[in-house]
Amino acid sequence: MFGWEFPPHILGGLGTASFGLTKGMSKQEDVDITFCIPKPWGDEDQSFLKLIGMNSVPVVWKDVSWDQVYNKVGTYMDPQLYYDLRHHIYGDFNYVNTNELGCIEFSGIYPDNIYEEINNYSIVAGIVARQQDFDIIHSHDWLTYSAGIHAKQVSGKPLVIHVHATDFDRSRGNVNPDVYGLEKNGMDHADHIMCVSELTRQIVIEKYFQHPSKVSVVHNAVEPLSQEILDLEAPAKTKDKIVTFLGRITMQKGPEYFVESAAEVLKKVKNVRFVMAGSGDMMNDMIHLVAERGIADRFHFPGFMKGTQVYEVLKTSDVYVMPSVSEPFGISPLEAMQCSVPTIISKQSGCSEILSKCIKTDYWDIHAMADAIYSICTYPGLYNYLKEEGRKEVDEIKWEDVGVLVRSIYEKVLQYR
Repeated sequence: MFGWEFPPHILGGLGTASFGLTKGMSKQEDVDITFCIPKPWGDEDQSFLKLIGMNSVPVVWKDVSWDQVYNKVGTYMDPQLYYDLRHHIYGDFNYVNTNELGCIEFSGIYPDNIYEEINNYSIVAGIVARQQDFDIIHSHDWLTYSAGIHAKQVSGKPLVIHVHATDFDRSRGNVNPDVYGLEKNGMDHADHIMCVSELTRQIVIEKYFQHPSKVSVVHNAVEPLSQEILDLEAPAKTKDKIVTFLGRITMQKGPEYFVESAAEVLKKVKNVRFVMAGSGDMMNDMIHLVAERGIADRFHFPGFMKGTQVYEVLKTSDVYVMPSVSEPFGISPLEAMQCSVPTIISKQSGCSEILSKCIKTDYWDIHAMADAIYSICTYPGLYNYLKEEGRKEVDEIKWEDVGVLVRSIYEKVLQYR
């Protein structure tokens, strides 16, 4: 598997989903997973997989003499790998400016030179593909599609790509042609495409022109709560109800609809506080919008949350809201429901395909969203029903079952090949 992030160092749902899926698949005794990321930080859980940091894979630079290369690696490098590297080196590493055998540096985040890092990652993927023993290649999201293609070309093994989102989701239709090109190229070269929802599957078929038979839906799941999370004590309830938005404060997530709904709720009741936890390019705009609506005294911006902080926020909440404009799946509502928090989600989210014990509204319908928030905060019967039934529903959505489905897709691809 090729991925871009892995817990505990994550910036969104991609890393959470990668962790959950690999851990769920590891329950199958005959499955071995090698997971590649640009830069591990050393505190990742490797008890159920093998983790490779692409920043620690030796590569050979163009301006090193091959006598130097052989002296450094000839005693332990497979001879075929050595000659393969020598054969490919002049095409792959022309731009690299160094004078010794070494590794390519990666930031481990989403840097300004992201396309350069994607290209470097794909170069290293070719080396990894020659070194590892595997049956199938699995690339997570657009950042690693090029790596999957290179590994497929080097090894001859089939490629499955996992579409966690498309640029149509991230940009509200104002698609970046470079990103679209990488996504389309990955889909065209893949032997099979897995999408996190039917919503995403239809985008892949209609916008990227993929044959429906090549595209499957694999919904996400949620990790069981750890004992550390279970032991977190919920703070004592106050007279104020807490309504929470938790995620990237970006165009895709619809934060402005959350603010507008909050303004509508506060026209009816005053004992409600709103929390927008996260960070993103629209944060300052949202602060200004809150001020314009005159609700700054009932609104809080605690910033980016990670790890146990997420669950501390959820356990203080009376309502969780995800008003996303286009959400391929959306794991955070499942996490909220795990914590017995009544949840409101947009109909334009993939998780709405598998969740029924929550309230669903159109992202743009701020009045319906406000009514739902008001009702949960005001009517104990509705609050208790969503709290209890939501938790029961989510407890049955398991990564282990998702892993079995992914395994069946692997077997069909391998059988066809």
